[in-house]
Amino acid sequence: MPSGGTDPEGHPMTQDWWREAVIYQVYVRSFADSDGDGVGDLPGIRSRLPYLADLGVDAVWITPFYRSPMADGGYDVADYRTVDPLFGSNDDAEALVRDAHELGIRVIVDLVPNHTSDQHAWFRQALQAAPGSPERARYHFRDGRGDLPPNDWESVFGGPAWTRVADGQWYLHLFAPEQPDLNWDQPEVRDEFLDVLRFWLDLGVDGFRIDVAHGMVKADGLPDVGTPGHLNLLGTEALPFFDQDGVHEIYRDWRKVLDSYPGNRIGVAEAWTPSPERTARYLRADELHQAFNFHYLTAGWDAADLKQVIDDSLAAMRPVAAPTTWVLSNHDVQRHATRYGGVTRARAAALLMLALPGSAYVYQGEELGLPEVLDLPEDVLQDPVWERSGHTDRGRDGCRVPVPWTADGPSFGFGDGGSWLPQPADWGRLSVASQLGDPNSVLELYRAALRVRREHPDLGAGSDVEWLDVPEGVLAFRRGAFTCVVNFGPDVARLPSDGDVVLASGGFATEDADVLVPPDTTVWLSRP
Repeated sequence: MPSGGTDPEGHPMTQDWWREAVIYQVYVRSFADSDGDGVGDLPGIRSRLPYLADLGVDAVWITPFYRSPMADGGYDVADYRTVDPLFGSNDDAEALVRDAHELGIRVIVDLVPNHTSDQHAWFRQALQAAPGSPERARYHFRDGRGDLPPNDWESVFGGPAWTRVADGQWYLHLFAPEQPDLNWDQPEVRDEFLDVLRFWLDLGVDGFRIDVAHGMVKADGLPDVGTPGHLNLLGTEALPFFDQDGVHEIYRDWRKVLDSYPGNRIGVAEAWTPSPERTARYLRADELHQAFNFHYLTAGWDAADLKQVIDDSLAAMRPVAAPTTWVLSNHDVQRHATRYGGVTRARAAALLMLALPGSAYVYQGEELGLPEVLDLPEDVLQDPVWERSGHTDRGRDGCRVPVPWTADGPSFGFGDGGSWLPQPADWGRLSVASQLGDPNSVLELYRAALRVRREHPDLGAGSDVEWLDVPEGVLAFRRGAFTCVVNFGPDVARLPSDGDVVLASGGFATEDADVLVPPDTTVWLSRP
């Protein structure tokens, strides 16, 4: 956790704290409900900050809590400076930041600059204004091609990326129709978000996670992609509406604002790019500080694949002197306990991630070993992907089911009024209360790993790993006095011991001068 005192505004003064930070993601609707309405809120998060401090995280990233019609769980923002009453008030946000800082926890808030809600004042004005007006210029309004949209772009949530309005023009929305894309060619848009940054920095937040950071700038002329189903190429090939070079000018302006505040405030890019090298461009010295490593997130449970991704990720970040980030789950993907095929692999994956150099992200509930909920009733699904896909894609609700805190109760301690998505009946055994103090639990494994990581600077620091010569299906690397061994194979791996075992994700044995690592197990060793 951060150390070294605080600045005059109460911010921990650790230099470049973000380079090795463990950052915990809170999906605000599903973390803790203080008022019994079944939906998580800011006072609920505030009440659970001591849990996060005991867990040992350095910072918390909170998903959008701004005023919103909730067409996409708050990622459709109607007012960027006001907390939605569903989640509390601006006073609650300020109190949460203050309490977090007192516990040594930084606060990163989600910012959604690619699009607004269709209920935002600007978009309502655009609908009332004429084609070609300054109000419409804040968004991407275009004439169609006869009765067809202006181009062939597809929505990430399914269907075309264009919706027609009453006067015949079309507006662009790369996500839901309720999320019209802003036109970042307009100086007014750029100035507005610089002011939004200052508003929340003045309140005391320590940084921003930037939603769709790769999406604000579109290619000149909005050209056709020419490939049906082109969103299947997301993150693998260039697209005219994502990862355009013009976004970097925006982030250079944002960095100047961040640097003008004390306390090492940061920007974190959610940037889906075709390669780690393209991701690194967001992290040049005058741009952002971190970017999510989606190439690692999407890798399978395979020794060779993960080694390649780790090498590629570290190599891409070295020229820009930025830390690599590592993440296993978030609110947009299937939980890795399910994706990897069970909690045994999930435990092993956690120790592998936390042994790598750079910053690690932990999604709420992964420290409990929560699986994806695959059998939510269709009538409770709320992700817009469900409707937009014609009920062929169940969307992301399965990873957003509220966290269980107690072994029993109407929502296992989430709140007094049930939960907005139903929790499985057996989740009491996975609750914080059930796992706390159990040395074999996933929670205690995470607590131990974060404690070891804090106590031993060799873990997390630097930008290199020293790979060791091991049998096929095994990964082993050394970092200073520490060695991490992961057995992906079907049989027990027998390896020369490289020190004393500090922590293991599962059972292991030592024999003579060797360590015996079972399948799907990670072991940390340390030399004196």
